[in-house]
Amino acid sequence: MPVTDLLERSYPGRRAELKRDILRAALGCFNSNGIEATTIEMIRLACDTSVGAIYHHFGNKEGLVAALFFAAMSDQASLRLRYFEEAETTKDGVNALVFSYVDWVDSQPEWARYQFNAGFAVSNGPHKEELAERNRLRNQQVQEWFLRPGVGELLTRFPDELVPSLIIGASESYCRAWLSGRVKQSPSAHRQVLADAAWRSLNDV
Repeated sequence: MPVTDLLERSYPGRRAELKRDILRAALGCFNSNGIEATTIEMIRLACDTSVGAIYHHFGNKEGLVAALFFAAMSDQASLRLRYFEEAETTKDGVNALVFSYVDWVDSQPEWARYQFNAGFAVSNGPHKEELAERNRLRNQQVQEWFLRPGVGELLTRFPDELVPSLIIGASESYCRAWLSGRVKQSPSAHRQVLADAAWRSLNDV
């Protein structure tokens, strides 16, 4: 999927067109130059707008960094919920988490690369409380799905905040290697192997 698809899902409509243009330019600049090295002037030149427009919509550079990061998080969450809708058993749920994660990275490599690179900046910046709240809600949604009647209570043995890492830890490691070019095969090619490994690890703990 092209970058514009994700931005149009996050910021739909003609009135948000300038926001999308700014974010598209910012994503390219951050991925090409790094977050620290990128300046507002670079972004302004890339999207051919004014500094005032950028500050009006996003406040400052940190606001841009966070807006991109949260757009990626929301897009991932939407895909995860769609996969959960088709899951029935506990193992199906584990598969849904792994499949949605690797399929999203596979289809959105530029966004995934940005998300990995921007995580530290967002978690230590002015939007860290919003990130913590979004992570809390994500963990809560995952835990609530696994507590549904008939699904089982396999994951209740673990703290809520640990569950996503236990399930997608190996997938995240492989995705990072793929995005950096250390491995060539796409994450989706190994989705079932990664999901089976996650399932076995939960049952072996």
